[in-house]
Amino acid sequence: MRLPLLALLAKGPAHGYELKQALEQTFGAAYPRANIGQVYVTLARLEKAGLIEGQDVSQEGKPDKRVYAVTDAGRQAVADWLAEPTQGPQLRDDFFIKLVLAPETELADRLTLINNQRRHYLNVIRGLNTMATQERGNRVSQLLIEGAVLHLQADLDWLERCQEDLT
Repeated sequence: MRLPLLALLAKGPAHGYELKQALEQTFGAAYPRANIGQVYVTLARLEKAGLIEGQDVSQEGKPDKRVYAVTDAGRQAVADWLAEPTQGPQLRDDFFIKLVLAPETELADRLTLINNQRRHYLNVIRGLNTMATQERGNRVSQLLIEGAVLHLQADLDWLERCQEDLT
């Protein structure tokens, strides 16, 4: 949450609830809902690190609110984050480790593991398709969901290969 909040603050100053709403409006249901407590904890850490500065702003008839603005160091952190490629697939895959070690344990067979994983992926795809229908007006959310579905379809293809080679 640290870097997405910084990126939002690079657009302009905001307080915690505005940042929470911006995350939710931008990414829709496809992005896990931000916990407001976590938003404020993260903002406090960013401020302590010198990446943002907070200023208390008085409100009539309400408690003061703290508005945050990105610092030069924060802007550089966002620029560095945006320029850095995102980590790709990990070779240390928990499912694959289970698949390889299962026969040694005599507690599960590979075909059962593959079928269970396949069912799980198909259920996740169904849930994502439902979410995509609900998020029709949010193109960002649609793209996020589409990317997840494409990854899962590739995982399903890989399960087929595992089944052919290991069972």
